[in-house]
Amino acid sequence: METLKVRFSYPWRDAGGRCAREALSRADYDPTSLFRWGNMLAMSVLKMLEAAERELGEAGQRAMVAALTEVGRDVGRQILEGVHIPKGTAPIEFISAYASWINREIYASPEDPRIDGEDRCSFDIVWCPHQDSYRAFDCRVQRYLVQGMIDAVRERFPEMNFQVEVTRTIPAGSPVCTFELQRKRPGEADNWEVYSSSLAKKALEKAEQTKK
Repeated sequence: METLKVRFSYPWRDAGGRCAREALSRADYDPTSLFRWGNMLAMSVLKMLEAAERELGEAGQRAMVAALTEVGRDVGRQILEGVHIPKGTAPIEFISAYASWINREIYASPEDPRIDGEDRCSFDIVWCPHQDSYRAFDCRVQRYLVQGMIDAVRERFPEMNFQVEVTRTIPAGSPVCTFELQRKRPGEADNWEVYSSSLAKKALEKAEQTKK
């Protein structure tokens, strides 16, 4: 991916720089505390989503999903700010590079990326910050953030229209989380949105059961 020479941007760059200067540079600062802090917030978002579904039903779920998607879209827009695709770059190369930047720099997840063909790529997440706290069904929270990041790249580069699917997850017992991406054909339903919708319906059904 380095040969593409795509310079993606860091979201919240100034805040990240301050963290590096005023916290990470200190000898008495344990960077693992950032994980604990982030995991606390991740679990808080999950519990807020579940509470909204349980107490407010579909309307509460819709409000939470919209908020998470907007955060993801904002992150994607910041990543892509000022980005230009080098001449001769195949769309799949750019999409793979974008996904890798998100994995490493936003999700703090080491990965194993692959270009599988002219219109296909994939990657394995070999460690996820949420893998020891999330149940398999809980990963749906991250889907809404990813939806926003997908929206952002389609907004900036309409030709970068790809299907995204998850085929394995660590919380479900797999050694890695596997994502597969392929070019989206005109008129084809969006698999990411379709599956997110089915998970949302299941979540509302579960929320109803907890109230009985």
